[in-house]
Amino acid sequence: MTSSSALPRRALLALLVLSLIWGYNWVVMKEVARLASPLDFSAIRTVLGAAALFATMRVLGRPMRRIPGRDVVLLGLLQTAAFTLLIQWALVNGGAGKTAVLVYTMPFWLAPLATWLLGERIGSAQWVATGVAAAGLVMILEPWSMGGSAFSNLLAMGGGLCWALATVVAKRLRQRQAVDLLALTAWQMLFGAIVLCVAALLVPSRPIDATPYFYGALAFNALFATGLAWLLWLYVLQHLPAAIAGLSALGIPAIGVLSGWLQLGERPSPAEMAGMGLIGLALAMISLAGLRRPPSRP
Repeated sequence: MTSSSALPRRALLALLVLSLIWGYNWVVMKEVARLASPLDFSAIRTVLGAAALFATMRVLGRPMRRIPGRDVVLLGLLQTAAFTLLIQWALVNGGAGKTAVLVYTMPFWLAPLATWLLGERIGSAQWVATGVAAAGLVMILEPWSMGGSAFSNLLAMGGGLCWALATVVAKRLRQRQAVDLLALTAWQMLFGAIVLCVAALLVPSRPIDATPYFYGALAFNALFATGLAWLLWLYVLQHLPAAIAGLSALGIPAIGVLSGWLQLGERPSPAEMAGMGLIGLALAMISLAGLRRPPSRP
């Protein structure tokens, strides 16, 4: 019989593996940007990712029926089509670590959006964290020197904004009806993949350099960054408090920065390092505020 203390340890291990997969995938996506256009890779990646999720549902015996509602289609447009394309496009000229950090500013776009669109009350600690993150964002962008690719920075922040909008749509959907998280993710990814595939067929692009690394990147994204990662995430959510699970947001961009530094030679400037530290501090403040929040009653 499994002891009660073993479950949290296994969940923490699952969280660590998940952070390593999603964190290192920023380097994988950066490397594959040399081999295929952002649109082509995003289309193929999401098709394979959706297939991996539906296969996972079949193995787990989850119901395969489609979740009704326009919000699922909108979620696919935002969370899969727009988000995936924007971050892959940002990586063409942007660094893997820097792009990861800019995308993971999503919680700070979410705060005002949740207030405006969902009527949620945001605590003072979250607003303070948002201010700290904003200061970190300015230091990363370095507007006084105009260093780096401004367009890539905008694309990465646009990805974070699309992610925040998708979170609002998902919250609104789950307020109206009970939905399985894995099924919701699979169906929205399928809708988003269809949009990306149509766009890839209509928009001319350079030929894909189908090297072994390209196929390896596709396999990594479909099997590990999608199929396995979502299984790990569901396991983590089942056995750990949501606030602790949210701490993974700290590890993923940090692993992206470290991996980009070690493998790609992307050494952040002192200002970028300070900015990343401020954003990490802000994410920690939000997570700790969640830990102190009393649990909601069923």
